Amino acid sequence: MNAPAKLAELLPQTVEFRLDGRTVEAFEGETILKAAQRHGVDIPHLCYKDGLRPDGNCRACVVELKGERTLAPSCCRTVAAGMEVHATSERALKSQKMVVEMLLSDMPDAGYKWIGDDATRQHGELSDWAAKLDVAVRPELKALRREQPAPDLSHPAMAVNLDACIQCNRCVRACREEQVNDVIGYALRGEHSKIVFDLDDPMGDSTCVACGECVQACPTGALMPKSFIGSQAVDRQVDSVCPFCGVGCLITYNVKDEKIVSVDGRDGPANHSRLCVKGRFGFDYAHHPQRLTKPLIRKPGVPKGFDDAPRPGDWREVFREASWEEALALAAGPLKDLRDTHGPKALAGFGSAKGSNEEAYLFQKLVRTGFGSNNVDHCTRLCHASSVAALLEGVGSGAVSNQVNDVEHAELIFVIGSNPTANHPVAATWMKNAAQRGAKIVLADPRRTDISKHAWRTLQFKADTDVAMLNALIHAVIDEGLVDEAFIRERASNFEALRDNVKGYSPEAMAPICGVPAETLREVARAFATAKGAMVLWGMGISQHVHGTDNARCLIALVTVTGQIGKPGSGLHPLRGQNNVQGASDAGLIPMMFPNYQRVDNAAAHAWFEDFWGMPLDQKPGYTVVEIMHKALAPDDDPHKIRGMYIMGENPAMSDPDLNHARHALASLEHLVVQDIFMTETAWLADVVLPASAWPEKTGTVSNTDRMVQLGKRALDPPGDARPDLWIIQQIAQRMGLDWHYEGDESGVAAVYDEMRQAMHAAISGITWERLQRESSVTYPCLSADDPGQPTVFIDRFPTADGRVKLVPADIIPADERPDADYPFVLITGRQLEHWHTGSMTRRASVLDALEPMATASMHQADLDAMGLAPGDVITIRSRRGEVAIHVRRDDGTPHGAVFVPFAYYEAAANLMTNAALDPFGKIPEFKYCAVRIERGGRPMAAAGYGTGATGDNPPHPWTAST
Repeated sequence: MNAPAKLAELLPQTVEFRLDGRTVEAFEGETILKAAQRHGVDIPHLCYKDGLRPDGNCRACVVELKGERTLAPSCCRTVAAGMEVHATSERALKSQKMVVEMLLSDMPDAGYKWIGDDATRQHGELSDWAAKLDVAVRPELKALRREQPAPDLSHPAMAVNLDACIQCNRCVRACREEQVNDVIGYALRGEHSKIVFDLDDPMGDSTCVACGECVQACPTGALMPKSFIGSQAVDRQVDSVCPFCGVGCLITYNVKDEKIVSVDGRDGPANHSRLCVKGRFGFDYAHHPQRLTKPLIRKPGVPKGFDDAPRPGDWREVFREASWEEALALAAGPLKDLRDTHGPKALAGFGSAKGSNEEAYLFQKLVRTGFGSNNVDHCTRLCHASSVAALLEGVGSGAVSNQVNDVEHAELIFVIGSNPTANHPVAATWMKNAAQRGAKIVLADPRRTDISKHAWRTLQFKADTDVAMLNALIHAVIDEGLVDEAFIRERASNFEALRDNVKGYSPEAMAPICGVPAETLREVARAFATAKGAMVLWGMGISQHVHGTDNARCLIALVTVTGQIGKPGSGLHPLRGQNNVQGASDAGLIPMMFPNYQRVDNAAAHAWFEDFWGMPLDQKPGYTVVEIMHKALAPDDDPHKIRGMYIMGENPAMSDPDLNHARHALASLEHLVVQDIFMTETAWLADVVLPASAWPEKTGTVSNTDRMVQLGKRALDPPGDARPDLWIIQQIAQRMGLDWHYEGDESGVAAVYDEMRQAMHAAISGITWERLQRESSVTYPCLSADDPGQPTVFIDRFPTADGRVKLVPADIIPADERPDADYPFVLITGRQLEHWHTGSMTRRASVLDALEPMATASMHQADLDAMGLAPGDVITIRSRRGEVAIHVRRDDGTPHGAVFVPFAYYEAAANLMTNAALDPFGKIPEFKYCAVRIERGGRPMAAAGYGTGATGDNPPHPWTAST
């Protein structure tokens, strides 16, 4: 078949039909409504919305079809060749107007979806269609109006006004079919029928996860954000990217009176208008009264320490305000003196995965060229460093092979060490949608999390036995003759060593170790190997172990021996935690890699960057996050002792393991400069604090977990004297002796991006700034202006020296610290839906704080019973490094003998207890496993001024969640 014929086969086929007397074309399978819209005929519709399954229940969109007795709903009737459609005939218009009039007659006098002060638009889309159709409600119809239901204002984020409900069922489809949360239903019959939440509970008491998909779907304001009660007119709308997890949802900020009043989901390639509770309702942190608005300098003689909790809203006893000129001089001057006196190894920098690619690039360039060493790192060291180490070693690339929504093409979705409904909620919707279509989800995790409700099989293995379980799956594939021999022969190396290594890891031998029955392991292995496409997605439950690299090596081996990589619906996907952890790593914000993962000790890469930046560069890899903390406490005679640090947008005083040690290290520095938007726990230990810009206040790019470079635009100005981060980095660089002159406006951001693009030529050379302005999101690798980007990679070869994946055998390495008689429980840490990272942003977002205001520890009911505890009681959790007092929550998904604690709460900082033992390859700490003991009672710490921060002995609601 020639190329034009192939192209014609791929293009959608068309059919001709008649529309209001004209002959027009429709795509095969296209609805009358969509075809008419493309040809300029706007048919009324209320129950239909792009992105939702057409339902045909409102009947506002009916049209007349020649030869048919009844009118047809155009939203769910597809076009057929030769069909004759009359969308604006007298009969069709009469019916359309009647439907709109009857619905409008039942509306309350005061509407909820007001646009400006226009009284004709108080009922949203319904009012708009009434205006377009010139419909006015007759008085006799108003007399028949139903008894109006009372409003439900029980939810912190959303108002329920069922008096404005037209029962279009958009909210039901959005909740059940798009987000797959199954909270909203349609109950009762006839005139008593209505929308309900769960078993007709108030919305605030239901299992609603506040994704707001129903609000975005509702046409009349029956469901609406509380922030939009009253006029919904805004001064401007600004397109950007969600500032939270790595999914990278595109959003639109709605700005009124220089404040963000709401957020809409935008039709981006990662989210297709969907959002989660953080993305939709977590926006007002930018307006929190604790924002830093002036540079601060520590007062003379005020010691650094954590004897008292940081007081982010009351810093005047510790700091004084200063001008920018004084603060920058006092920030950079001592750093320069330490470098010149003790050498470049005396300084280190932590950049941020919460900022832009341009900031990450410029920050690492400052450390390498201004500080003079490679001592630069960020939070990737604490989340996926071991995954990246294994991926670079095995497949030659640290990025994902397939994008999340490629699960649409998978027959089996293997989710391991991840809680996607909490950590990556929009990504989880694609998995749940795939399960609805018949895909098999396998959840492998010590905790039985929410995604298990949608799983075909749940492998609840014993914590710390990942390698045992994964090697058993690989053994079963080989043992049962399910290896993809052609793939191994043509595209893999070292298979024989892997095969020999797993001989002793049969499912029967591993079942007692990992706690999963042998037959279940074999069943899953068969399903994975024989699936048309099988895809692996994992989180920090895989990476945050001393054997995290080995865990990832096993996943690489599993997809390789089954040939499940390099094709749609397959491959390897480490789900990135922060909004720009992928981009910050790509940009070189790691101690052993220049931008685009070029090793600093590679002679060719080293020479290229010395020439590119015009500066001599350190030839040795720098220290990682945890190593830097150790070096800060090194003896004075250590030539590599860290004496000064510059930290931008990171909070190691909350995110590092063994916090007492980390905080002691930070407090022991001779000079610490912190650049942030709030007085974080780390800023509390600083000598100089520089007020920075929040994400809505900057223009820049971020790269999501799917390898999409995405552009966010500035919606607001920073408050007070706060300044853009790029400007601050450049000011520090100039005072360190660097001749940098990037402009301070968007053209400066574009210049930094273009320089970064040259440094990452092999990945993003085809993604120009102008293209991002035009398209918002482009997937890499993208090597030319007409390259659409490559959502699936490794199709023909791997970017390794020989083009093959390198298989690396792994053996069981136990956790650094195991439970014993003194510390019999296992501590597992992680995130929760409403809060993110160390809580500095989300705990200052009013809705998120109201939904989850206090720290809780989750335990199985059997363990609660054994200790005589009830949900809401206070317990004290102790490890060999620290302790917290915290309210306990029932969660039967948490395994016996374990306790789960989120790490976003200063007053119950989980990382006081975690172990700083490192994976030897990725240098990542073992956050996911340490030994603790649990005691009844204790006194929870106050919330240090965050949000509303409920404390004391009266939790705001029952802490029970049974999976």
